[in-house]
Amino acid sequence: MKNVVLLTIDTLRKDVLGCYGSQANLTPFLDSLAGNSMIFDRYMSAGPYTQASFPAILSSSYFLEYGNPKKLSDKRTLISEVVKKGGFSTAAFHSNPYLSEFFGWNKGWDEFYDSMRDEVTPEIPYIRGDVINNKVGQWLQSHTIGGDYKPFFLWVHYMDIHEPYVPEQKYVDKVDPSIQLSAPEMMALFKEVLLPRDTSDPDNITLLKKLYLAHINQVDEYAGELFGILDYLKLLDNTIFIVTTDHGDEFGDHGSLSHDGKMNSELINIPLIIYDKDIPRTVRVDKLMSTVDIAPTITAHFGLDKPDTWHGQSMLPLDKYTSKGVFGEAIGKNTHKVRESDRVIHFYQEKNLKITHRSEDDTWTLFDLERDPNENNNIIESHPLANEMKDKLRSQITWWDLTNEPVFCVSRF
Repeated sequence: MKNVVLLTIDTLRKDVLGCYGSQANLTPFLDSLAGNSMIFDRYMSAGPYTQASFPAILSSSYFLEYGNPKKLSDKRTLISEVVKKGGFSTAAFHSNPYLSEFFGWNKGWDEFYDSMRDEVTPEIPYIRGDVINNKVGQWLQSHTIGGDYKPFFLWVHYMDIHEPYVPEQKYVDKVDPSIQLSAPEMMALFKEVLLPRDTSDPDNITLLKKLYLAHINQVDEYAGELFGILDYLKLLDNTIFIVTTDHGDEFGDHGSLSHDGKMNSELINIPLIIYDKDIPRTVRVDKLMSTVDIAPTITAHFGLDKPDTWHGQSMLPLDKYTSKGVFGEAIGKNTHKVRESDRVIHFYQEKNLKITHRSEDDTWTLFDLERDPNENNNIIESHPLANEMKDKLRSQITWWDLTNEPVFCVSRF
């Protein structure tokens, strides 16, 4: 039985990876995996920011399915609980406060590190990926010592791409060596441009994105280090590696910055790479799939039944996957903080048609992603399937309507 490592890289845009078409050569290690990987081209996040997206990844459920999301509902079953109950080992290492023990995400893990007791700085308000790797390495070594160990499910999450973008100069040089900014100057861009979502100056947007790209190169190195640890411990050949993210990031694509409550492709059409040395070549997967499918895929690998409450299905084998529409939801905030007036936003995609509904002002959008991949032309008033798509979106919402409920939100950033 092979081990499974789920590596989630926070805020990773799909279009920055060479295996998805980028020519910037900022992810040489991740791109090197392609020859032994399945690469998913139409893989959708169930939400555009962490709180909205991770319930799908780790519990195959939707953000608002169990009411006001102050903490993880006891009704959600995490993949760690299923795998551990099935007799396998589980471990998690991350530094995202929204996924911490405080919010209930520590259920079912034999080892759970969330960094909430560790010191961080305003410039780097998380534990860096290299430190995460060291902790992972220590756990792996202690768990596998002697060679007789339970197969494991390991979740590793890197925060290093996330704002504020304050990369080291050596990574900035790989993107644009003409940029010579101090850490205070980078923080000023964060506070004065990104936080207020000020897109009035295109040069500032370009600069922010270059700093973001510098972090992309940094995290690619961390991913290589993680593989190196597994290789050193002679675990790599017996491990399946899943690389994805919770959501993307916006740099003026649709009039704003960061990742707020919008359902545009730069936020929810995300990368997914499944690496296994026994995959002999690059396999491109064009089926429409969702983050709710990750947990069932992993439990199926371990020969375990998925809970009845899970919405997704195993993505593997590919020929057994039943194609259907994908759904997602979030609170439709337009700033880094949730306002009392913010209400729910939903999306539903089937084939190349994607429809969204924003409750706050009862607005609809419909895009044909084949003809309009950048989502510039809202065809909700003209497309013959508009009403049918509205009905399909409405049919997905079977739980408590939160449109008039207050929302709880915290931030460490």
